[in-house]
Amino acid sequence: MVKLAVVVAEFNYDITHMMLQKALEHAKFLGAEVTYVVKVPGVFDVPMVLRDLARKEDVDAIVTLGAVIQGATKHDEIVATHAARKILDIAIESDKPIALGVIGPGASRIQALERVEEYARRAVEAAVKLAKRKRLLREAKYTGATLFVE
Repeated sequence: MVKLAVVVAEFNYDITHMMLQKALEHAKFLGAEVTYVVKVPGVFDVPMVLRDLARKEDVDAIVTLGAVIQGATKHDEIVATHAARKILDIAIESDKPIALGVIGPGASRIQALERVEEYARRAVEAAVKLAKRKRLLREAKYTGATLFVE
């Protein structure tokens, strides 16, 4: 069983709350156990808790959820780009899968609402698949034939 942590941004909570509910439902459907749900103020703040969660033995992978809505300036691009880059950095440093379930940048509120279920489900699915495949890869031994880790 894969043990997941979920980090969800409170900013645009009308959207991210629905994303959290869909993510929890999909994790249950996939047979994953959600061990932690951590709320942070916004997407830019997500990386602040990732290292703490990645260090926990009862976390195999982490799902990040958020919505960065387009405004009158390019602030949404800055927030989403820098958060995504740091999320990837922490995933590589920690050697634990961290799935990006962040809508935006450039999304309107209507577009974000249309993508709630898709982004939440895809993030959970990616985290579960990567955790399982990393486990299989760690345990795999080459015996002279090509191994497919799926």
